[in-house]
This record gives sequence, structure tokens and C-alpha cells, in this order.
Amino acid sequence: MESPAALLARRLAEEAEAVCRHYLPNGRKQGRYWVAGDVHGSTGRSLYVRLTGPTAGPGAAGKWTDAATGEFGDLIDLIAANQGCATLRDALEEARRFLNLPRPLIAPSSASPSPAGSVEAARRLWAIGRPISGTLAERYLAGRGIVGLGDLPTLRFHPACFHVRESRSPTAPPETWPALLAKVADFDGRMTGLHRTWLDPDSAGKAPAIPPRKAMGRLIGAGVRIGTATDILAAGEGLETMLALRSALPFLSVVAALSATHLAALILPDALRRLYVAADRDEAGHAAAEALAGRAVSNGIEAIRLLPRLGDFNDDLVAFGLADLRAHLRPQLAPDDAARLHALAAG
Repeated sequence: MESPAALLARRLAEEAEAVCRHYLPNGRKQGRYWVAGDVHGSTGRSLYVRLTGPTAGPGAAGKWTDAATGEFGDLIDLIAANQGCATLRDALEEARRFLNLPRPLIAPSSASPSPAGSVEAARRLWAIGRPISGTLAERYLAGRGIVGLGDLPTLRFHPACFHVRESRSPTAPPETWPALLAKVADFDGRMTGLHRTWLDPDSAGKAPAIPPRKAMGRLIGAGVRIGTATDILAAGEGLETMLALRSALPFLSVVAALSATHLAALILPDALRRLYVAADRDEAGHAAAEALAGRAVSNGIEAIRLLPRLGDFNDDLVAFGLADLRAHLRPQLAPDDAARLHALAAG
């Protein structure tokens, strides 16, 4: 059986490019490698991280070498050096945080075809969801001011979705609550995970589950996508935040990365020429927006930050309404996109 460290290193290697974009943001992709100055992310060309290859052995993905210092290792070693981790335990905790794995990773049993939290488990849960029209999920979104979007192909409803409290007794049974399901996918449309928001049937708000939201599957570099990205895209953290933005700017494709960490590591499509970054008004949101915008600019993509008045754009929508949100966004847009918004509002 693989050790927890080996399992985490393999998971990181599967997301090698996203790891490098997050921890070495001043580097750049060159063929099968990510090139940077050192393990701390300085600019330069001495550090090479292999992005593709087998899971182990010579040429394995995630292996790196610093030609200037002679240092080498896997992505656990890279994270430890980059973050100044004093112990292996600290490095593993940082890796779990990045991979959205709050508990130690345990090797799945061969008898379990769909381990909890796996991509396959996410796909099975998604398959039994149904469109949100006429459901509690539609009522929940309406309560957040999000209406008129129809049955988006990335959203579904589950009437009785299992929820396991993170602090529950090992013998306590899981709860069931209705849930809004949001499909997480890469830019090629492949489903990589699922986001669940558990709902209270009485209030049509979030359920009193702890926590009321969870994600499963492989999230790094991917997101919940509304619309088909072409050469213009808006990216932000929360699902409701980006649905609110889509309500105000229906001509604009958006993606919800689901956290500040994942926003900073979002993989951008090759054809992108303009990126709107919807920044939450908190320290983590600002840092993630800066990191993503900076990476976009370094790749020749125009990056424009969209700033809400309150905590995020869904807060703005609830507090001020759709017309006010559009008026607030208009001067922040590129001139041709602002013209499209004006034409839409006039129509």
C-alpha cells in the first residue's frame, strides 16, 4: 500500500501544471516543463518541473531539478521548500489544503468502485440529479436574486443528498438534505468534480448542515462553467457570485473556481484574449485575483478586475437589484463589452 506522502505526491503530479501556476506563478510553461528561477518562485530558468509523464520512475510528472543548486525532488518537496515547511507533516497538510483534501488521504479499497469524493462518485451523483426548474434549488437561487437563467446545464437538484458532518461521531448516520448540484469541469468540458450546496426545505436557504457546502472530485484548474468560453471570460470564486454576474452580463461566459486558492490556480483557455476577474472584497479574494490577473497578463491576455461594492457581486445583487448591478459594472467593462451591455439593457 502506498504511504500517505506517496499518494499525495501522485495526486499533485496529476495536477502538476496547476501546482506550478500556484506556487511558482512567475514561471512559465515550456513544452513538457514548467520553468522558474528557484523553488521560491523567482523568475529565471534554472528550475525545471516536469508536467507530464508516468506516475513513478524516470521522467515522472511532478519531478523537478534546480540546475543552479543541484536540488531535486517531487512536488511534496517543492511545496515544503516553497512554503518553508519545517516538517514533512506540515508539507503534507499544505498539499492536502491545496488539493481540497481536509483529511489525510487514504488509499481506496479495491472493493470500492467509486471511493467517496472521487471523480467517479461525483459523476454518479450528478447523473441522478434533475433540472432545477420548479425545485427548491430554483427557490434558493431566487432568494439570492438570481432569476431568469433557466435550466443551466451545469446545475441540477438532488432531493435527498447525503451529508456527513465533519465533527460527527463515527457511529452517527449521515444526514440527508436537498441539494443544489453544480458540475465542475475543465475547459474541454470534461467533468472533474461536483459542488454541493445543501438546502433547507422550510426557509429555501442553506441547510443547517456543517458545513453547508462541500466539493468533491478534482477541482484544481477547473470550475463551474456557465456559458461557452471563447475569447472573453469572467472568473471568480463563489457559485452565487458568478451566477449574479451572469445575470447582469448574460453575454459573458463565467467560471466559478469555488475558492480563492482554486481561483489563483485556474487554468485559462488558450484562445482567451480578455479575462475579467471578479474579486471578492477580502484579503484572500484580493490576493487570488491579483495572482490570476498577473498570470493572465504574462500570457498576453488582457486582465480587467471587476470590484463589487459589498463583499461580492451576489451581495450587491441582493442589496441593490439587477439594474443597479449593471450600472455599477458598466464603467468597469472594456468599451465594446460596455456597449453590448447598454444594447442589452435598452432592448
